[in-house]
Amino acid sequence: MTVPRPVRFLDRRTPPHVATLVLLTGMSALSMNIFLPSLPGMTAYFHTEYSVMQLSVALFLLFNAILQIGIGPISDSRGRRPVILWGIALFLLATLGCIYAPTAELFLVARMCQAVIAVAMVLTRAAVRDLYTQDKAASMIGYVTMGMAVVPMASPAVGGLLDGIFGWQANFWLLFIFGAMSLALAYFDFGETAVRSGKSLGAQVRDYPELLRSPRFWGYTLAAAFSSGSFYAYLGGAPYVGTVVYGMNPTELGVYFGAPAIGYFTGNFITARLAARVGVNRMVLAGGLLIFFGVGLSMIVMTLGYGSAETFFGFMVFIGVGNGLTIANGTAGALSVRPHLAGTASGLSGAIMLGGGAGLSALAGLLLTPGSGAMPLLWIMIITAAASVVSIVLVMRREKRLRL
Repeated sequence: MTVPRPVRFLDRRTPPHVATLVLLTGMSALSMNIFLPSLPGMTAYFHTEYSVMQLSVALFLLFNAILQIGIGPISDSRGRRPVILWGIALFLLATLGCIYAPTAELFLVARMCQAVIAVAMVLTRAAVRDLYTQDKAASMIGYVTMGMAVVPMASPAVGGLLDGIFGWQANFWLLFIFGAMSLALAYFDFGETAVRSGKSLGAQVRDYPELLRSPRFWGYTLAAAFSSGSFYAYLGGAPYVGTVVYGMNPTELGVYFGAPAIGYFTGNFITARLAARVGVNRMVLAGGLLIFFGVGLSMIVMTLGYGSAETFFGFMVFIGVGNGLTIANGTAGALSVRPHLAGTASGLSGAIMLGGGAGLSALAGLLLTPGSGAMPLLWIMIITAAASVVSIVLVMRREKRLRL
């Protein structure tokens, strides 16, 4: 399927422009990681433990996952446009709650509410799948997330700089400003892409078994989830490694922290250029193997006693490249198993991905203790990379049997 009518920028009667999809997806990434270099300072500000403030990552991912379960079916039933507009508006209110929270507990509550920005990630992917076939959708998702990769590449550095000059609240004021701009952009440009099913939410949720009975849906979803799990573990553990293990200040950590985003940009560029020709399966397999290779090299270097901040963060580029290959292609595969349930599939696969990511992020925070070094984090990452490879290999074997 191709785009049914011409796309005109800032014309909500037509499908959204690719620039709008890039910027809306970027909002989701920005809200996830811009404040990470501030976590040690926020720990001191709220007079609490690092493990408590680190929950701002894990809880955000967890509630992001829970919300995605409902976002997909609601958007299949009521349309993409109204859901994304309401979601961004609620995100703005939650961001104000983060800024003015007087205690760590209230900050975490507001942070959980910020997870409603999941609408941006879920519905941009669903909109792409509404308009294109599987391999073409993978290519287009690659272009969208390639542009989005600039956000996690730059935002930790920007966040660390803002923290050093104005304090940690400045990061959330920047989120509020960008959120308001995103709401205006979505209002004027995000035309409806879905053919509304007209079903009630309950009826939409009852479609879940159709997806859950599909081995290919599970294979693609788990391949992407395990691959991204290595990155979410990094989100939960890298601030501790940089600050405690290597003694970095927030500005230095912000610069180094963006290393995976450099690789992610590259991986998505490769996806955008090659997915339609190579196919999603081989792209996902290559991504999982790259992550395993990069983490394995980092572990070898550390075991030999040559580990440093430069080697730890430098090898994380492999994590980015691998995820650039696995996430876009795995997502396109999962959404193509049942094309008429693209929104539901996007929400469900995203929920599985982020739910697992929340658990891995929290696990990294628990395992990294004084004296542990970075090895517990690297073990989590290499195990999840291996699981991603196994998942896509099982998909490839099943498709081969179905063709016989």
